[in-house]
Amino acid sequence: MVEHVVQRLSERAGPAAGPDVVRLPRRVLVSGLELMASVGIFEVERRYQQRILVSVELEVVDDYDGSSDRLDDVVDYSRVVAAVRGLVEGAHYNLIETLAERISESCLGDQRVLAVRITIEKPDIVPGCRSVGIAIERRRR
Repeated sequence: MVEHVVQRLSERAGPAAGPDVVRLPRRVLVSGLELMASVGIFEVERRYQQRILVSVELEVVDDYDGSSDRLDDVVDYSRVVAAVRGLVEGAHYNLIETLAERISESCLGDQRVLAVRITIEKPDIVPGCRSVGIAIERRRR
């Protein structure tokens, strides 16, 4: 699969890349998005929102030719942020693992996204720890 993607990118490389450049998938990053979330299994977690940090890394193949300078030609990270915010603010999740899965499903809904890595941290839960959390990776078949 990856070889096919690299070949496809190479064929579309365009004039900005030059003849000896092979384009690999781009990474789109959202790092440490701080949100208030209703997440957890304990009564206090159901009653009060808590701070979470969400990071998203997308592996992307799109039609950007290296010269267009048009937002429509790339995956817009502001849309990723809006989707994450909507998922976090839209429901209570018992597990951050469930929230991470919902975020990954949303990201992979964009056909240009080949893979996603989601990290969710709870910075205020365990005394003496900067944060606790999870990370998942999902890849399109």
